[in-house]
Amino acid sequence: MTSMPGSEMRKPRGLPRSHDACATSGFCRVGCRGCQGLAANADVAERPGGTSGGSGRPGNRKRGPARERSRGSSGVSDRAGAAGVRLPGYGGQQMPGVPHSQYGVYNGPVPGHQQPAPPQGPLRTPPTSGAPPPTSGAPLPVGQPAYNQFGQGDVQNGIPASAVQMQRPSVSQPFIPGSTPTSISQLSSFQQYGPSPTSAQQLTNHMARMTIGSVPTSAAPPAGLGYGPSTSVSPASGSFTATGSGLYTPYSSSQGPPPASMTHGLPPTSLSQGVPLAQPAFSGLPLSMQRLPSQGPGYAPPPSSTGIGPSNYPSTTGAPRPSTMQSPPLSGQALAGLPASQPNHLSSPPPPQQAMSGPHPGPPMTGLQGPPPPPTHPSQPGYQIQQNGSFGQVRGSQPNYGGAYPGTPNYGSQPGPPPPPKRLDPDSIPSPIQVIEDDRNNRGSEPFVTGVRGQVPPLVTTNFLVKDQGNTSPRYIRCTSYNIPCTSDMAKQSQVPLAAVIKPLATLPTEETPPYLVDHGESGPIRCNRCKAYMCPFMQFIEGGRRFQCCFCSCVTEVPPHYFQHLDHTGKRVDFYDRPELSLGSYEFLATVDYCKNNKFPNPPAFIFMIDVSYNAVKSGLVRLICEELKSLLDYLPRGGNLEESAIRVGFVTYNKVLHFYNVKSSLAQPQMMVVSDVADMFVPLLDGFLVNVNESRTVIASLLDQIPEMFADTRETETVFAPVIQAGLDALKAAECAGKLFIFHTSLPIAEAPGKLKNRDDKKLINTDKEKTLFQPQTNFYNNLAKDCVAQGCCVDLFLFPNQYLDVATLGVVTYQTGGSIYKYTYFQLETDQERFLNDLRRDVQKEVGFDAVMRVRTSTGIRATDFFGAFYMSNTTDVELAGLDCDKTITVEFKHDDKLSEDSGALLQCALLYTSSAGQRRLRIHNLSLNCCTQLADLYRNCETDTLINYLAKYAYRGVLNNPVKTVRDALINQCAQILACYRKNCASPSSAGQLILPECMKLLPVYLNCVLKSDVLQPGPEVSTDDRAYIRQLVTSMDVAETNVFFYPRLLPLTKVDVDSDALPAAIRNSEERLSKGDMYLLENGLNIFVWVGVNVQQGLIQNLFGVSSFSQISNTMSTLPILENPFSKKVRSIMDMLQAQRSRYMKLIIVKQEDKFEMLFKHFLVEDKSMSGGASYVDFLCHMHKEIRQLLS
Repeated sequence: MTSMPGSEMRKPRGLPRSHDACATSGFCRVGCRGCQGLAANADVAERPGGTSGGSGRPGNRKRGPARERSRGSSGVSDRAGAAGVRLPGYGGQQMPGVPHSQYGVYNGPVPGHQQPAPPQGPLRTPPTSGAPPPTSGAPLPVGQPAYNQFGQGDVQNGIPASAVQMQRPSVSQPFIPGSTPTSISQLSSFQQYGPSPTSAQQLTNHMARMTIGSVPTSAAPPAGLGYGPSTSVSPASGSFTATGSGLYTPYSSSQGPPPASMTHGLPPTSLSQGVPLAQPAFSGLPLSMQRLPSQGPGYAPPPSSTGIGPSNYPSTTGAPRPSTMQSPPLSGQALAGLPASQPNHLSSPPPPQQAMSGPHPGPPMTGLQGPPPPPTHPSQPGYQIQQNGSFGQVRGSQPNYGGAYPGTPNYGSQPGPPPPPKRLDPDSIPSPIQVIEDDRNNRGSEPFVTGVRGQVPPLVTTNFLVKDQGNTSPRYIRCTSYNIPCTSDMAKQSQVPLAAVIKPLATLPTEETPPYLVDHGESGPIRCNRCKAYMCPFMQFIEGGRRFQCCFCSCVTEVPPHYFQHLDHTGKRVDFYDRPELSLGSYEFLATVDYCKNNKFPNPPAFIFMIDVSYNAVKSGLVRLICEELKSLLDYLPRGGNLEESAIRVGFVTYNKVLHFYNVKSSLAQPQMMVVSDVADMFVPLLDGFLVNVNESRTVIASLLDQIPEMFADTRETETVFAPVIQAGLDALKAAECAGKLFIFHTSLPIAEAPGKLKNRDDKKLINTDKEKTLFQPQTNFYNNLAKDCVAQGCCVDLFLFPNQYLDVATLGVVTYQTGGSIYKYTYFQLETDQERFLNDLRRDVQKEVGFDAVMRVRTSTGIRATDFFGAFYMSNTTDVELAGLDCDKTITVEFKHDDKLSEDSGALLQCALLYTSSAGQRRLRIHNLSLNCCTQLADLYRNCETDTLINYLAKYAYRGVLNNPVKTVRDALINQCAQILACYRKNCASPSSAGQLILPECMKLLPVYLNCVLKSDVLQPGPEVSTDDRAYIRQLVTSMDVAETNVFFYPRLLPLTKVDVDSDALPAAIRNSEERLSKGDMYLLENGLNIFVWVGVNVQQGLIQNLFGVSSFSQISNTMSTLPILENPFSKKVRSIMDMLQAQRSRYMKLIIVKQEDKFEMLFKHFLVEDKSMSGGASYVDFLCHMHKEIRQLLS
């Protein structure tokens, strides 16, 4: 007997059988639970290691325990092999009496059902769909390794075992021969694919249950859910075809449903449908790899997928429903329909004892399906298809439950009555809240150490510390996948976009060290001679340290004498840890004069404040507010380095139809105003005295800011110009030979006669037509040319808009967008409600760290290259991203494509280099390096993806797509791409199972819910209340968002305020975004990065209303308050501190909106309950999941 590479010796195994069978034959076989009791478990539990389902290479077999991150492939296909982990209950404790079995445990013989004895010996061939079932009590042979939390991934990420997330094996629903989906005609457009009531019932019949019936060996699974046309599904991977018998076969009275003995806290069993014991259900490999000879007989890791499929038994009309327990879905389980009446235990999962109560006929089932019907073809070896646990409670007849289903034994051919309709329970489908919570619990306590290639970081919603040990922090770069395909064919097959979201100047938490600044003197940074990559930890020093080989292009470069250092016995330089560029993933170089324009070091940048003084701006109080705020704000300009005062100079302009420049030279007693009325030929009337040092000219500036509101108090001028304002600022910076930023405060459509004049072209009738794209495009090319000039000078434009009507953000925002600036929009600005939000935005915008006159280039190792870029910037060639300004909140998203093969051994490297001028006027290079793994197996790709980053990329891709394509085309393309991603996984990675079951990769199980949020967003599916300007504004905003911002923007955070613990610092547990989660007696806070809503139910206790709002009843709460009153009670203090904390996490100040249940703002609030059907026709999460399933099945057929 031989042992597998990297595994222990295994006991020989035949097919396990029941104790009855042993008794009949007169001797006991290895693995019989009845004979050996728990001895088998003791044997399994003490085994130290396990076999890998990795990539089939011996070298991958044995790894340390702390390994792949928790979001590996749901089903922990990769976690199955190692022994020694007891099955956890809800608190991780061992469940009494639960045997360690990958399959279900023996549940006692069923009266009236003869259990067939299976054939002897291990099976090595895949079964046919008509293969006989196993005995219901199929135990694990003694040598079978128990379920383990650790995977066989390629990476040890240094996180100790306690921090590794417990992954759930995936479950595959049974595919049931003999049932046909109900046919529903294909719905015409995407907006209406939420099924009609009758369709929904038909749909949920299939989603909620499927039935076992007899079928000839050649028959295959049904086409599945009944929400699409009844198409025949041809075999995609040799497993799926449709049958058309349409039979429903209820359990007989002698069988009864399976016992309802397990809560979700237990991992479901992991035997995949119809897979013989000798074949792994899913080892993290494509199907072709599942029968490798190196895997010992009987080694069956659980499938790596979250399955969504029909529930485990059909109901018969009039049959009593067993009571069931509901708890949050955990990763790696199949989704089954549940009764809608079940309680939602999201916040407090039921303790295991509840589930286990009452006498049991045998050990509790771990998700196994109850007694199967007898085999239809006993002569053929194989396993009956089983349900391997589900998101729903496994229901069954227990002594303390309702009786079994009435009726005579009915094993197959006669049709039973159709089951009553039942909707798919939202609790039974993947929950973003649960995934976020699990990641926080599993990965929030340990630092994320970046020393290992290709590690997937914790989610953006998890608070964690980063230790830089050679790869850049995920705060700077996040990737859609950390294990990229070796070939372009594999990448095309999977359709997973390979992209990185890069935030080069990201702000770090105070506990983390900002990048070190390295000064190499006049010679400048060390670089590769050929590709010009900068020195980094992946460069290889050779010939005793005299040369280095570039990790990007393999070119060998001489080490300059001043940089030479000897190598130690491992080939590392002896000064490795003294040099940031050799040991860290992120660092900065001080740039030499060669990196500066005109070979001249830059001057410090300047800020120019340009204020609209037309009638609307003055009348609303805006002009006075800006001037008052600037008096104090100018003391907080960014300093850069350790300077005592800011080096930034400031200037002031006001404008309506003409421009007013101000001389605020320190030697003047009063400021001087100069008017330029020839806006067609703009020039700056003064040089000396326009841009000044704040401290030197403080009194003159203060005098000016006092006078501006008085000067224009009686203005009647309503028209404004816009392009000449930017031109004036640009000319001023040119004259001063510096880069800088324009802060423009603007209120109306620029209709005055001047360059860049615009007309009102707002037309809601264009929505949903081919001309809708024109609403997102600028009216004229004038602003594109102006933007190009601004970028060349390093003139960044930040725009504060205060519109009362259409303003054409799509055109006015062009210069801001292409110069790397920010747009802020305050529609119907009112002092009392919007003042705080505007002032906070302005303060943050002025004070934040900005890099000016920047150029960014992304270099990659041989095999891939950067091909596409998304964000607020300008590109004059295919490689250099040019940014007049880049602040700490902006991201650039880069897509990569293959141009050659990659190697698993060397992986892939990225280097992002940003050349910029700091606010102190210093020219610097910021470098970020990241190494990624490469794979030849699709399963490794799917195990190392990050859904949040994927959604960030897909949203940006779609939002750019609407510029040139009809919105419907863009939406359909998004759905198609995601269906292809999931279909590829299903076909190549998941274990064979019913086509009527949706299987999702573990780390992509939230892809459908998040994608639906993107599709329902205002840009892609606007409601009638969304203005054209709002859509253009959101489109530009999202294009520069980082992953954390898109995460909360598309799936807002919803917190129950009445559950707040006033004595704790912790936030209350978030709940899912659906109206059915709201209670009339509670208050909730919802935030999406732009707004904070406080929703108050009509039945909220009077005391809480008094404590939070300072009024005595629900009817007295005011909708117009922009801040909560400051009240001296614990509840008020706690809620205000939560809001302050949320505001601090976001790059913009969120507007507070108080929503009383059943008032006018409630429709706006419900727009953000993204799991529900939207008013604009967007599908609910449940409906969209069904739609995605239909798309996937069409692709597989």
